[in-house]
This record gives sequence, C-alpha cells and structure tokens, in this order.
Amino acid sequence: MFRPKIPAMPQPTGFITPPVVIEPTAIIQHTPPAPAPVPVAPTQPTVQLTPGVVVALVGSGTAVVLVVGAVLVSMLLAVAITGASVAICALVIRSLITSEAKHR
Repeated sequence: MFRPKIPAMPQPTGFITPPVVIEPTAIIQHTPPAPAPVPVAPTQPTVQLTPGVVVALVGSGTAVVLVVGAVLVSMLLAVAITGASVAICALVIRSLITSEAKHR
C-alpha cells in the first residue's frame, strides 16, 4: 500500500528512425599574428583654471542652485496651499452639514 508505483517505460509508437552517426571533424589551430605595436598617445594638456573660468563656474553653479531651490520652494508652497484650501473646504462643508442638522 505504501510502496511507490514505478511506471513502466512506454513503448515507442510510429516510425522509428535509426540513429545518425556523426563523424568528428578535425580541428586546426592557427597561430594568431603578432599584435601590432600600440602607438603612444600624446600626453593630454592640463586644464588651466584662469580667474575668469573660476568666476564663470561659480556663477553658473550659483545660478543652478538658485533655480533648483526656487522650483522646490514653489512646489512646496503649491502643496501647502492645496492642503490649506482642502482643509478650509472641509470645515465649510462640515459647518454646513451641522447647521442643516440643527435647523430640522
């Protein structure tokens, strides 16, 4: 009762084709040619930071910070104003409902 039943191998049905014999092929290894010499790249010139370039970088960085800050502050104000207006609307609707219930 507790012994597992092992299924018998089913017999193949239909046409049976004989196995195909695959003949091995010869592998020929070629020696790779010698690598070409790598040309030496000229040294890169160093970046010269002149006072004008430093002022331009500081100015552009300050402008980016101010623009990003203005966008973030405006988004925060939009969320705060929306929340306040929704709260005021909720108070008005609640007072209308309670005043309507008192007059009945």
